[in-house]
This record gives sequence, structure tokens and C-alpha cells, in this order.
Amino acid sequence: MGLCLTKNQGDEDDSDQHVELAAGNVSLVTTKEGWEQKLSEASKDGKTVIANFSATWCGPCRMIAPFYCELSEKHPSLMFLVVDVDELTEFSSSWDIKATPTFFFLRDGQQVDKLVGANKPELQKKITAVLDSAVHCQK
Repeated sequence: MGLCLTKNQGDEDDSDQHVELAAGNVSLVTTKEGWEQKLSEASKDGKTVIANFSATWCGPCRMIAPFYCELSEKHPSLMFLVVDVDELTEFSSSWDIKATPTFFFLRDGQQVDKLVGANKPELQKKITAVLDSAVHCQK
């Protein structure tokens, strides 16, 4: 399973490592206000949020990003977010991010599940479980 430990702030050689973490139906969150707005929107629409705390310099994050984007297109009933831990350092620390990528599954703003690492089968499994539980909640 791939994951990156958080990077030292002094490592600034990112010039050749920029990658598109948000594509498809994935929204890039760049501010705490943007986060609150997306969570509010998801609650209003009855959507479960999958939040990917990621980094452009992280190999496993770059590897799973296209798969995450594919999932966002396959599952429009879910809200897919990505947070760059270097852009929102304090905010990411408040979520106790120890490694990237870390995926949080949130319903009505509350964490219902979590996955650390770029594990495609496990991410797919957790999304299926979230979708199944949402169907049961609606019955």
C-alpha cells in the first residue's frame, strides 16, 4: 500500500512535481470556508463526502488521483473533495493527517470511515459500503 509521510516544510523543490489532483467531479478545496461550504452543500443534498487529503509531491497520491477522479464520475451521488495538505497546512493538521493520501468519509459533517494510503481495492470497497449504507438509510 502506498503512502507518504508528511513532508518537511523546508523541501520546496516542487517545480517538476505539480500534478492535477482534482479532475472529473472532484472539487479542490483551497480554503477552510470552501470546505465548510462543500460540507454544507453535501448535507443539504444528502450526499456523503469523500475527502482526499493529498499532496502534489506524493507519489502514491499522484498514482491514485486518476482512479479517484474515475470514481467521482461513476458515483455522482457522492461528493469527492481533495485537500492539498501543503496549501491548507493548519486545517490538515486539525484532521491529524500523518500520511498522504488519507481519505475521510463524512456524512452530515461527521466521519463515518477513513482510509490511509493509496489502496485502490480498499477505496473501492469503502465507497461501495458507503453507498450501500446510504441506500439502507433511505429505506
